[in-house]
Amino acid sequence: MTFPVVGMVGGGQLARMTHEAGIPLGLKFKLLSDTPQDSAAQVVSEVVIGDYRDLDTLRAFARGCDVITFDHEHVPTEHLRALEADGIPVRPGPDALVHAQDKGVMRARLAEIGAPCPRNRIVSDPADAAAFAEEAGGFPVILKTVRGGYDGKGVWVVRSEADAADPFRAGVPVLAEEKVDFVRELAANIVRSPHGQAVAYPVVESIQVDGVCDTVIAPAPELDETLAGEAQQLALRIAAELDVVGHLAVELFETRDGRILVNELAMRPHNSGHWTQDGAITSQFANHVRAVLDLPLGDPRPRAPWTVMCNVLGGDYPDMYQGYLHCMARDPQLKIHMYGKDVKPGRKVGHVNTYGDDLADVRERARHAADYLRGTITE
Repeated sequence: MTFPVVGMVGGGQLARMTHEAGIPLGLKFKLLSDTPQDSAAQVVSEVVIGDYRDLDTLRAFARGCDVITFDHEHVPTEHLRALEADGIPVRPGPDALVHAQDKGVMRARLAEIGAPCPRNRIVSDPADAAAFAEEAGGFPVILKTVRGGYDGKGVWVVRSEADAADPFRAGVPVLAEEKVDFVRELAANIVRSPHGQAVAYPVVESIQVDGVCDTVIAPAPELDETLAGEAQQLALRIAAELDVVGHLAVELFETRDGRILVNELAMRPHNSGHWTQDGAITSQFANHVRAVLDLPLGDPRPRAPWTVMCNVLGGDYPDMYQGYLHCMARDPQLKIHMYGKDVKPGRKVGHVNTYGDDLADVRERARHAADYLRGTITE
Protein backbone atom coordinates (compact mmCIF):
# COMPACT_ATOMS: atom_id res chain seq x y z
CA MET A 1 0.00 0.00 0.00
CA THR A 2 1.28 3.46 -0.93
CA PHE A 3 0.82 6.22 1.62
CA PRO A 4 0.84 9.88 0.53
CA VAL A 5 3.80 12.20 0.97
CA VAL A 6 3.05 15.47 2.76
CA GLY A 7 5.47 18.25 1.86
CA MET A 8 5.88 20.72 4.73
CA VAL A 9 7.47 24.09 4.00
CA GLY A 10 9.11 25.46 7.14
CA GLY A 11 11.07 23.61 9.79
CA GLY A 12 9.73 25.12 13.02
CA GLN A 13 7.89 23.57 15.92
CA LEU A 14 4.54 23.58 14.10
CA ALA A 15 6.03 21.33 11.42
CA ARG A 16 7.57 19.14 14.13
CA MET A 17 4.23 18.61 15.87
CA THR A 18 2.32 18.16 12.59
CA HIS A 19 4.79 15.44 11.62
CA GLU A 20 4.25 13.80 15.01
CA ALA A 21 0.49 13.74 14.37
CA GLY A 22 1.00 12.00 11.02
CA ILE A 23 3.18 9.19 12.37
CA PRO A 24 0.31 7.00 13.69
CA LEU A 25 -1.35 7.25 10.26
CA GLY A 26 1.77 5.95 8.52
CA LEU A 27 2.12 9.15 6.50
CA LYS A 28 5.39 10.18 4.90
CA PHE A 29 6.70 13.69 5.47
CA LYS A 30 9.16 15.67 3.43
CA LEU A 31 10.47 18.90 4.92
CA LEU A 32 11.87 22.07 3.39
CA SER A 33 13.92 23.63 6.18
CA ASP A 34 16.29 26.57 6.50
CA THR A 35 18.90 24.60 8.49
CA PRO A 36 19.45 21.02 9.72
CA GLN A 37 19.12 22.33 13.29
CA ASP A 38 15.55 23.56 12.86
CA SER A 39 12.98 22.03 15.19
CA ALA A 40 11.31 19.74 12.65
CA ALA A 41 14.52 18.95 10.77
CA GLN A 42 15.73 17.11 13.87
CA VAL A 43 12.92 14.53 13.63
CA VAL A 44 11.72 14.27 10.00
CA SER A 45 13.58 11.62 8.00
CA GLU A 46 13.53 13.37 4.59
CA VAL A 47 14.79 16.94 4.88
CA VAL A 48 15.70 19.32 2.09
CA ILE A 49 17.76 22.34 3.15
CA GLY A 50 16.91 25.34 1.04
CA ASP A 51 15.35 28.78 0.68
CA TYR A 52 11.54 28.77 0.45
CA ARG A 53 11.75 32.15 -1.32
CA ASP A 54 13.48 30.54 -4.34
CA LEU A 55 11.01 29.13 -6.88
CA ASP A 56 13.43 26.55 -8.32
CA THR A 57 14.07 25.23 -4.81
CA LEU A 58 10.33 24.98 -4.15
CA ARG A 59 9.70 23.20 -7.43
CA ALA A 60 12.46 20.67 -6.80
CA PHE A 61 11.18 20.10 -3.27
CA ALA A 62 7.58 19.59 -4.46
CA ARG A 63 8.51 16.74 -6.80
CA GLY A 64 7.25 13.53 -5.26
CA CYS A 65 4.93 15.30 -2.82
CA ASP A 66 1.20 14.62 -2.95
CA VAL A 67 0.35 17.90 -1.22
CA ILE A 68 2.21 20.98 0.01
CA THR A 69 1.38 22.69 3.31
CA PHE A 70 3.17 25.09 5.65
CA ASP A 71 4.25 25.93 9.18
CA HIS A 72 4.44 29.66 8.31
CA GLU A 73 2.78 32.08 5.89
CA HIS A 74 5.88 33.58 4.26
CA VAL A 75 6.20 31.68 0.95
CA PRO A 76 5.72 34.24 -1.86
CA THR A 77 2.18 34.06 -3.23
CA GLU A 78 3.35 33.98 -6.85
CA HIS A 79 5.53 30.93 -6.10
CA LEU A 80 2.52 29.06 -4.75
CA ARG A 81 0.57 29.90 -7.89
CA ALA A 82 3.44 28.46 -9.93
CA LEU A 83 3.30 25.21 -7.94
CA GLU A 84 -0.43 24.98 -8.53
CA ALA A 85 0.16 25.54 -12.25
CA ASP A 86 2.60 22.61 -12.09
CA GLY A 87 -0.25 20.44 -10.78
CA ILE A 88 0.85 20.30 -7.14
CA PRO A 89 -2.00 20.65 -4.59
CA VAL A 90 -1.16 23.56 -2.26
CA ARG A 91 -3.23 23.70 0.95
CA PRO A 92 -4.15 26.29 1.94
CA GLY A 93 -3.97 27.67 -1.57
CA PRO A 94 -2.46 31.04 -2.45
CA ASP A 95 -5.85 32.73 -2.90
CA ALA A 96 -6.62 31.89 0.74
CA LEU A 97 -3.14 32.22 2.22
CA VAL A 98 -2.64 35.78 0.98
CA HIS A 99 -5.17 36.86 3.63
CA ALA A 100 -2.82 35.60 6.34
CA GLN A 101 0.24 37.02 4.55
CA ASP A 102 -1.02 40.54 4.00
CA LYS A 103 -2.99 42.34 6.70
CA GLY A 104 -4.21 44.97 4.25
CA VAL A 105 -5.65 42.33 1.93
CA MET A 106 -7.17 40.56 4.95
CA ARG A 107 -8.91 43.69 6.25
CA ALA A 108 -10.31 44.56 2.81
CA ARG A 109 -11.71 41.05 2.28
CA LEU A 110 -13.17 40.79 5.78
CA ALA A 111 -14.93 44.11 5.19
CA GLU A 112 -16.39 42.72 1.95
CA ILE A 113 -17.92 39.72 3.73
CA GLY A 114 -19.16 41.77 6.67
CA ALA A 115 -16.89 40.28 9.33
CA PRO A 116 -16.65 42.55 12.40
CA CYS A 117 -13.25 44.27 12.59
CA PRO A 118 -11.66 47.27 14.30
CA ARG A 119 -11.78 50.48 12.27
CA ASN A 120 -8.77 50.47 9.97
CA ARG A 121 -7.17 51.72 6.78
CA ILE A 122 -3.80 51.83 5.03
CA VAL A 123 -1.86 55.00 5.91
CA SER A 124 0.94 56.60 3.91
CA ASP A 125 3.02 58.50 6.50
CA PRO A 126 2.95 59.77 10.11
CA ALA A 127 0.68 62.66 9.19
CA ASP A 128 -1.80 60.25 7.60
CA ALA A 129 -1.61 58.08 10.73
CA ALA A 130 -2.51 61.16 12.78
CA ALA A 131 -5.44 61.84 10.44
CA PHE A 132 -6.64 58.26 10.95
CA ALA A 133 -6.34 58.67 14.71
CA GLU A 134 -8.65 61.67 14.50
CA GLU A 135 -11.13 59.63 12.44
CA ALA A 136 -10.99 56.77 14.97
CA GLY A 137 -11.51 58.91 18.07
CA GLY A 138 -7.95 59.95 18.85
CA PHE A 139 -4.63 58.46 19.88
CA PRO A 140 -3.45 55.89 20.76
CA VAL A 141 -3.81 53.82 17.58
CA ILE A 142 -2.17 50.60 16.39
CA LEU A 143 0.17 50.61 13.39
CA LYS A 144 1.16 47.34 11.71
CA THR A 145 3.36 46.50 8.76
CA VAL A 146 1.09 44.58 6.40
CA ARG A 147 3.58 41.73 5.95
CA GLY A 148 6.11 39.90 8.09
CA GLY A 149 4.99 40.62 11.66
CA TYR A 150 4.44 37.99 14.36
CA ASP A 151 4.60 37.67 18.16
CA GLY A 152 4.38 41.42 18.63
CA LYS A 153 6.96 42.21 15.93
CA GLY A 154 5.84 44.68 13.27
CA VAL A 155 3.22 46.15 15.61
CA TRP A 156 3.38 49.55 17.32
CA VAL A 157 1.12 51.32 19.80
CA VAL A 158 1.39 54.92 18.64
CA ARG A 159 0.42 57.77 20.97
CA SER A 160 1.23 60.78 18.79
CA GLU A 161 2.26 61.72 15.27
CA ALA A 162 5.84 62.05 16.49
CA ASP A 163 5.74 58.37 17.62
CA ALA A 164 4.59 57.14 14.20
CA ALA A 165 7.83 57.23 12.21
CA ASP A 166 9.24 53.76 12.95
CA PRO A 167 6.63 51.61 11.12
CA PHE A 168 7.26 53.44 7.84
CA ARG A 169 11.01 52.74 7.86
CA ALA A 170 10.42 49.12 6.80
CA GLY A 171 9.43 50.31 3.32
CA VAL A 172 6.19 48.27 3.21
CA PRO A 173 2.58 49.47 3.49
CA VAL A 174 1.37 50.29 6.99
CA LEU A 175 -2.08 49.45 8.33
CA ALA A 176 -3.61 51.68 10.99
CA GLU A 177 -6.22 50.25 13.37
CA GLU A 178 -8.17 51.68 16.24
CA LYS A 179 -6.94 50.58 19.65
CA VAL A 180 -9.79 48.38 20.79
CA ASP A 181 -11.06 48.64 24.35
CA PHE A 182 -11.26 44.90 24.97
CA VAL A 183 -11.89 42.67 27.96
CA ARG A 184 -9.66 39.86 26.73
CA GLU A 185 -8.38 38.10 23.63
CA LEU A 186 -10.10 35.00 22.32
CA ALA A 187 -9.32 32.54 19.53
CA ALA A 188 -11.68 30.45 17.43
CA ASN A 189 -9.89 27.48 15.84
CA ILE A 190 -11.50 25.54 13.02
CA VAL A 191 -10.34 23.02 10.42
CA ARG A 192 -11.80 22.76 6.91
CA SER A 193 -11.24 20.16 4.19
CA PRO A 194 -11.23 20.65 0.39
CA HIS A 195 -14.75 19.26 0.02
CA GLY A 196 -16.09 21.66 2.66
CA GLN A 197 -16.30 19.52 5.78
CA ALA A 198 -15.37 21.63 8.80
CA VAL A 199 -15.05 21.22 12.57
CA ALA A 200 -14.83 23.87 15.28
CA TYR A 201 -12.91 23.64 18.55
CA PRO A 202 -14.14 25.36 21.72
CA VAL A 203 -13.37 29.08 21.77
CA VAL A 204 -10.37 29.75 24.01
CA GLU A 205 -8.99 32.67 25.98
CA SER A 206 -5.49 33.69 24.90
CA ILE A 207 -3.41 35.67 27.38
CA GLN A 208 -0.54 37.69 25.90
CA VAL A 209 2.55 38.99 27.71
CA ASP A 210 4.70 41.53 25.85
CA GLY A 211 2.97 40.62 22.60
CA VAL A 212 3.69 36.89 22.96
CA CYS A 213 1.12 34.22 23.78
CA ASP A 214 1.69 33.13 27.37
CA THR A 215 -1.37 31.09 28.42
CA VAL A 216 -4.38 29.56 26.66
CA ILE A 217 -7.45 28.44 28.60
CA ALA A 218 -9.88 26.04 26.93
CA PRO A 219 -12.72 26.76 26.90
CA ALA A 220 -12.65 30.51 27.58
CA PRO A 221 -13.96 30.93 31.15
CA GLU A 222 -17.36 32.58 31.62
CA LEU A 223 -17.78 33.24 27.92
CA ASP A 224 -21.43 33.77 27.05
CA GLU A 225 -22.66 30.73 25.09
CA THR A 226 -24.26 32.89 22.44
CA LEU A 227 -21.04 34.87 21.91
CA ALA A 228 -19.01 31.64 21.80
CA GLY A 229 -21.33 30.30 19.12
CA GLU A 230 -21.03 33.55 17.17
CA ALA A 231 -17.24 33.26 17.28
CA GLN A 232 -17.28 29.68 15.99
CA GLN A 233 -19.76 30.54 13.25
CA LEU A 234 -17.68 33.57 12.27
CA ALA A 235 -14.54 31.44 11.95
CA LEU A 236 -16.39 28.82 9.90
CA ARG A 237 -17.82 31.53 7.62
CA ILE A 238 -14.42 33.16 7.11
CA ALA A 239 -12.92 29.77 6.22
CA ALA A 240 -15.67 29.10 3.68
CA GLU A 241 -15.58 32.59 2.14
CA LEU A 242 -11.78 32.54 1.80
CA ASP A 243 -11.72 28.84 0.77
CA VAL A 244 -9.28 27.91 3.53
CA VAL A 245 -8.09 24.29 3.58
CA GLY A 246 -6.48 23.12 6.79
CA HIS A 247 -6.37 24.79 10.17
CA LEU A 248 -7.55 28.38 10.60
CA ALA A 249 -7.08 30.38 13.79
CA VAL A 250 -9.21 33.51 14.06
CA GLU A 251 -7.80 35.69 16.83
CA LEU A 252 -10.49 37.88 18.35
CA PHE A 253 -11.07 40.75 20.73
CA GLU A 254 -13.95 40.48 23.19
CA THR A 255 -14.99 44.09 23.66
CA ARG A 256 -16.31 45.66 26.84
CA ASP A 257 -19.69 46.17 25.19
CA GLY A 258 -20.10 42.45 24.44
CA ARG A 259 -18.96 42.18 20.82
CA ILE A 260 -16.25 40.21 19.06
CA LEU A 261 -13.86 41.75 16.53
CA VAL A 262 -11.37 39.95 14.29
CA ASN A 263 -7.77 40.74 15.20
CA GLU A 264 -5.63 38.36 13.10
CA LEU A 265 -5.87 35.24 10.93
CA ALA A 266 -3.43 32.31 10.82
CA MET A 267 -3.80 29.52 8.26
CA ARG A 268 -1.73 26.80 9.90
CA PRO A 269 -1.66 25.14 13.30
CA HIS A 270 -1.54 27.90 15.88
CA ASN A 271 -0.32 28.52 19.42
CA SER A 272 -3.92 28.98 20.60
CA GLY A 273 -4.60 25.39 19.51
CA HIS A 274 -1.66 23.65 21.22
CA TRP A 275 -3.95 22.64 24.08
CA THR A 276 -5.69 20.23 21.68
CA GLN A 277 -2.68 17.86 21.69
CA ASP A 278 -3.75 16.55 25.09
CA GLY A 279 -7.11 18.21 25.69
CA ALA A 280 -9.12 17.33 22.57
CA ILE A 281 -10.18 14.04 21.03
CA THR A 282 -8.42 15.05 17.79
CA SER A 283 -5.63 17.62 17.90
CA GLN A 284 -5.34 20.62 15.59
CA PHE A 285 -2.25 18.98 14.09
CA ALA A 286 -3.99 15.68 13.32
CA ASN A 287 -6.97 17.48 11.82
CA HIS A 288 -4.72 19.75 9.74
CA VAL A 289 -3.08 16.65 8.25
CA ARG A 290 -6.47 15.07 7.60
CA ALA A 291 -7.74 18.24 5.95
CA VAL A 292 -4.84 18.77 3.55
CA LEU A 293 -5.17 15.12 2.45
CA ASP A 294 -8.98 15.46 2.21
CA LEU A 295 -9.55 12.73 4.80
CA PRO A 296 -12.61 12.82 7.08
CA LEU A 297 -11.98 15.17 9.98
CA GLY A 298 -11.71 14.01 13.59
CA ASP A 299 -13.80 14.90 16.62
CA PRO A 300 -12.72 18.29 18.06
CA ARG A 301 -14.50 17.96 21.41
CA PRO A 302 -12.49 18.39 24.63
CA ARG A 303 -11.51 15.39 26.75
CA ALA A 304 -11.79 17.26 30.06
CA PRO A 305 -13.79 20.24 31.35
CA TRP A 306 -10.65 22.43 31.36
CA THR A 307 -7.30 22.39 29.59
CA VAL A 308 -4.60 25.01 30.09
CA MET A 309 -1.55 25.51 27.86
CA CYS A 310 1.40 27.61 29.02
CA ASN A 311 4.30 28.43 26.76
CA VAL A 312 7.79 27.68 28.05
CA LEU A 313 10.06 30.58 27.23
CA GLY A 314 13.82 30.61 27.42
CA GLY A 315 15.32 32.30 30.48
CA ASP A 316 18.61 32.25 32.29
CA TYR A 317 18.39 28.51 33.02
CA PRO A 318 19.48 26.65 29.84
CA ASP A 319 19.35 23.05 31.16
CA MET A 320 15.58 22.57 31.17
CA TYR A 321 15.89 18.78 31.19
CA GLN A 322 16.96 18.95 34.83
CA GLY A 323 13.54 20.40 35.61
CA TYR A 324 11.73 17.29 34.38
CA LEU A 325 12.37 15.39 37.63
CA HIS A 326 10.56 17.98 39.73
CA CYS A 327 7.76 18.72 37.27
CA MET A 328 6.90 15.11 36.49
CA ALA A 329 7.04 14.04 40.14
CA ARG A 330 4.86 16.98 41.23
CA ASP A 331 2.25 16.42 38.51
CA PRO A 332 2.10 12.95 36.90
CA GLN A 333 -0.67 14.19 34.54
CA LEU A 334 1.48 17.02 33.18
CA LYS A 335 2.25 16.91 29.44
CA ILE A 336 5.53 18.52 28.34
CA HIS A 337 6.20 19.37 24.69
CA MET A 338 9.70 20.65 23.88
CA TYR A 339 10.80 21.86 20.46
CA GLY A 340 14.50 20.99 20.35
CA LYS A 341 15.52 24.65 20.26
CA ASP A 342 18.50 26.30 21.86
CA VAL A 343 17.39 28.19 24.95
CA LYS A 344 17.49 31.96 24.47
CA PRO A 345 15.81 34.56 26.69
CA GLY A 346 12.22 35.12 25.60
CA ARG A 347 12.28 32.44 22.88
CA LYS A 348 9.44 29.89 22.71
CA VAL A 349 11.17 26.57 23.35
CA GLY A 350 8.21 24.44 24.38
CA HIS A 351 4.84 24.33 26.09
CA VAL A 352 3.04 22.39 28.79
CA ASN A 353 -0.56 21.17 28.91
CA THR A 354 -2.61 20.36 31.99
CA TYR A 355 -6.24 19.33 32.24
CA GLY A 356 -8.87 18.46 34.82
CA ASP A 357 -12.14 19.41 36.50
CA ASP A 358 -11.04 22.44 38.53
CA LEU A 359 -9.86 25.45 36.53
CA ALA A 360 -7.87 27.07 39.34
CA ASP A 361 -5.97 23.83 39.95
CA VAL A 362 -5.37 23.17 36.25
CA ARG A 363 -4.15 26.71 35.70
CA GLU A 364 -1.80 26.64 38.71
CA ARG A 365 -0.27 23.34 37.62
CA ALA A 366 0.48 24.63 34.11
CA ARG A 367 1.89 27.93 35.38
CA HIS A 368 4.11 26.20 37.94
CA ALA A 369 5.55 23.78 35.39
CA ALA A 370 6.26 26.47 32.79
CA ASP A 371 7.90 28.73 35.37
CA TYR A 372 9.95 25.91 36.86
CA LEU A 373 11.24 24.77 33.48
CA ARG A 374 12.23 28.33 32.69
CA GLY A 375 13.93 28.76 36.04
CA THR A 376 11.65 31.58 37.21
CA ILE A 377 10.86 29.50 40.30
CA THR A 378 13.02 26.83 41.93
CA GLU A 379 10.66 25.02 44.28
